[in-house]
Amino acid sequence: MKYLWRLFLYLFFFFIAFSVVSVALLRFLPVTVTPLKVIRMTEKEGAGLKVKTRWYPLEEIAPVMARAVVTTEDNRFLTHSGFDFEAIEKALEHNRQGKRLRGASTISQQTAKNVFCLPDRTWVRKGIEAYFTVLIEGMWGKRRIMEVYLNVIETHPGVYGVGAASEIFYGKPPSRLNVYEASMIATVLPNPFRMNLEAPSSYMVNRAARVRRYMSNLGEIDFDRPAAAPEEKRKVSRKE
Repeated sequence: MKYLWRLFLYLFFFFIAFSVVSVALLRFLPVTVTPLKVIRMTEKEGAGLKVKTRWYPLEEIAPVMARAVVTTEDNRFLTHSGFDFEAIEKALEHNRQGKRLRGASTISQQTAKNVFCLPDRTWVRKGIEAYFTVLIEGMWGKRRIMEVYLNVIETHPGVYGVGAASEIFYGKPPSRLNVYEASMIATVLPNPFRMNLEAPSSYMVNRAARVRRYMSNLGEIDFDRPAAAPEEKRKVSRKE
């Protein structure tokens, strides 16, 4: 028993040290491999799927792209510390009423999940996700979190990052994305397997129009002055 306890402590401290070093290194290095990419390539239905991705620094991505994902995914991104407790409380109340399940993950949580966690639905994964969320909020900051998020999110089966989506579906680098294109990319994020940028449905077109309308409420994003972030009147929910 004493041996097992000692082994557990060794593994625990190894995990802590490894995770801190990994987060510190990825503060500066491009994130090119994630657990989700590896899993997608090994899934039976996705066997042989070629991953298409390209890393772009945040300054080479049009600012409207960050505004679009903040509008759709996390309108308190600049002011929370990784967790939106108000959104969590509303989601719990909504789910208790037996309605369609609603999540409350922030962009920080989604980034931690995509980069460091397996995409399973367990409490262990949620705990690890929360741990890495705290680490990246403290060690990366909002600008880096947004940069990584925009480069690792899945926008189409086998397509990762807004840079690859911009090149494949709009034939241009992400620095030249316009408001319409950014809103369309943001629209597919909840489910890139059901919503297709190659052939947008009427639902996608209508939802993207709502995204653009709410983007105007958000205003410009200033990562250097998060406390001065404008408060958006309303977030485009994933149900819309």
